[in-house]
Amino acid sequence: MVIAIGVAFAMCGAVAQAGQAKVYRVGAIHQGGPIRAVVEGLRDGLKQAGLEEGKHFVLDTRDTKGDLKAVEEAARNFERDKVNLIYAVTTSVTTAVKNVTSKSPIVFAVGSDPVASGLVQSFGRPGGRLTGVQYSVTDLTGKRLEILKEMLPKLSRVIIIYNPNNRVSVEAAALARQAGKLLRVQLIERQAASVEELRQRVGALKAKEADAYFYTTDAIVTSQAQFVVDTAASKKLPTMFSEQSLVVMGGLASYGQNFHETGRLSAKYVQKIMTGAQPGDLRVEVVDKFELVINLKTAKQIGLTIPPNLLARAEKVIR
Repeated sequence: MVIAIGVAFAMCGAVAQAGQAKVYRVGAIHQGGPIRAVVEGLRDGLKQAGLEEGKHFVLDTRDTKGDLKAVEEAARNFERDKVNLIYAVTTSVTTAVKNVTSKSPIVFAVGSDPVASGLVQSFGRPGGRLTGVQYSVTDLTGKRLEILKEMLPKLSRVIIIYNPNNRVSVEAAALARQAGKLLRVQLIERQAASVEELRQRVGALKAKEADAYFYTTDAIVTSQAQFVVDTAASKKLPTMFSEQSLVVMGGLASYGQNFHETGRLSAKYVQKIMTGAQPGDLRVEVVDKFELVINLKTAKQIGLTIPPNLLARAEKVIR
């Protein structure tokens, strides 16, 4: 079930033949922000497999900007237009795509258990028309809070905003509560079920209200990533994320998967389905490599000194 980063994709003869005229159409749906990196990873993975964009495949992308109604509309349009496959990023997007389509094969990249989420029957034999890659999100919640505590030994209050309508976000909030008790950190909880609510909650944050800002993974958050990062920085609030592209944007730290690599790993599923494989026969795989990324520029701007031992453990340090 577990795969390592760095899978090499074999070029399938049926696609590579010079006489092959069919261009495979992939409709990709995501909710914006750093999630775009997953789709770019898919594109790069297909190219690394020897497939030429425009000749062997076309990747038609829809950025729905955190709006699930837009996800449903995009999915319906893709199926109506008879794309060969839909690529869905995040659990909420994949669930919406599955619910409003009936024929299209779906390859996903999701942050929660796809069996528990009702997307597939099992990891080994997904069944139906969905398969793909799972990257851990909620499982690492406690570790992220622990790392934040290492950065800020006097950490006592943390603001956490989560989406009550997103199962992954709710699970992460519950795990954060458990970790908070063990670490003796008080969580100040705020809920945001829409882009408007998120911007309102983040905009209302007060610098003295807490010692740091802790993110649960949610498509609404990622669609508004730059706003969230900039607002926290303006209030000198340290931030902890699950995905490193938000740290590149100016967040303090992240611990989790690399979105680009997750997308790249998805390419082998698209390639296999292109050459006749059925999604339900392709094992769902789990990304098991995680990276700690720290932005020293941001640390300096907010007046924070990162412990040397933590810097030594980081896979990437932005200076």
